Amino acid sequence: MYAVLILGTAGSGKSTLASRLVEWYTSKGANAVTLNLDPGVTDLPYEPDVDVREYVSVEEIMDRYRLGPNGALVLASDLIADRLEDIQRDVDGLNPDYLIVDTPGQLELFAYRASGVMIARELRCDAKASVFLFDSMLVDSPLNMLSIALLATSIRLRLGLAHLNVLSKIDLVRDRLDEIIGYSADPARLEYALQMEKDSELYMLGVSILRGVRRYGLSMGLLAVSSLTYEGMANLAAALARMLREGEDAEQ
Repeated sequence: MYAVLILGTAGSGKSTLASRLVEWYTSKGANAVTLNLDPGVTDLPYEPDVDVREYVSVEEIMDRYRLGPNGALVLASDLIADRLEDIQRDVDGLNPDYLIVDTPGQLELFAYRASGVMIARELRCDAKASVFLFDSMLVDSPLNMLSIALLATSIRLRLGLAHLNVLSKIDLVRDRLDEIIGYSADPARLEYALQMEKDSELYMLGVSILRGVRRYGLSMGLLAVSSLTYEGMANLAAALARMLREGEDAEQ
């Protein structure tokens, strides 16, 4: 079994991409299933095959501990770690070729609390990879592009998984798609664009971060994907296949 964890900022299209990946793999004859790890989600564009909400309920936590929504979500994210074996049993019972893991909308609840790291590292499978979504509506300037890239790098360091950056919802930025992809593929081009930043301190900070990323070989390159039109899905599946088959070597 190969596991693909879908991560990104709220509203970046994680759940929709998860459903499209399952459809893609299924159309190729593979047994692909979804695992929803968001205990607070109320509406999903797919029916999860394994659902954390069966074990951890935000509503019950709110009632039992008299917490508000945010506090309940924090506690729920920690409680998920205690049910990892139950989740693993449910996944194993389906015997999938691919497990598509839809992570919480609140990225920080998964990536920066102990439960998310535990799941990322201890989920039993042949190989794992993470896909980080760059919301095309957020990378509307060179500085924003760099900020999201820094967040993606932080997540990669935190989880320690083979990692792939994906530009989502490209159908919404057709007129700027080449420019955005160009920034991600050519750090020198992005650095030049940062020179237009009016705030000199922000420019210097941005350039220092960018040069540090380049120095240590952390790639910002983006794969362009549309969950609406399926554009780029073949490239995404091919990139994931290479990473999953190579395992830890793909992180080098």
